[in-house]
Amino acid sequence: MHELEGKTLLLTGASRGIGKALALELAREKVNLVINARSEDPLRETRDECLELGISVEYIAGNASKTETVRAMAEKARSMGNFFGFIHAAGLLYPGPYIWEIEEHDFQTVFQANVHAAFVLIQQCIPILLKQEQGLAVFFGSGAAEKTQPGIAAYCSAKAAEEHLARQLAAEAPQITTFIYRPGIVETMMQAQARQARGGAADEVRRVFSSWKEKGMLISPEESATALVRLLSSDIGRLHGEVWDVRSLK
Repeated sequence: MHELEGKTLLLTGASRGIGKALALELAREKVNLVINARSEDPLRETRDECLELGISVEYIAGNASKTETVRAMAEKARSMGNFFGFIHAAGLLYPGPYIWEIEEHDFQTVFQANVHAAFVLIQQCIPILLKQEQGLAVFFGSGAAEKTQPGIAAYCSAKAAEEHLARQLAAEAPQITTFIYRPGIVETMMQAQARQARGGAADEVRRVFSSWKEKGMLISPEESATALVRLLSSDIGRLHGEVWDVRSLK
């Protein structure tokens, strides 16, 4: 990873699933990290595993949609040196209800985790990176951004908004390599939640998500993380402004 080795990245959603797998894969490539998630104990475990791989890594537990959380992450990355950007891997689903059944708090939480956190990362990191005239901003997208799937309306809408926000950033800050990574259908906690969905559209959600598992369509978090790191190991300039799907990288 010639361009990112020795540089420092922020990574959200690093306590489990793809985010944790990605932290470990980046650590193997000698990328220094400031990792984030809401749950402190599993986040600390990720930190400890990354340290064993010989990199510098710090963690900031907290809500990535809060300015103070991301500001602390950015300040920590700057103090570590070679701050180069962020990867926003955090996200929430809350599957099952029809739109009119979704609790307002749940709807807001999905948008906070996916969209508002993306905005705060941009707000706190991009001015720093623009002064350096280089950097990286990676947003986890989803095919759900282009679909209407009853029972996951908040997630589909949030991913559409997050992907558009990434495209806006790519247009407004061409100095920063910005792209969307769609990680594929991955066996994560969100998949398990969907297979146990509750609400008016739960039967359809359970049917769709269960069929993916039954047909052997799910990939592991490690497979998805490895594909992204392989992408980052190439000429990252060519990635700018594009949507990269794990299925096209195999």
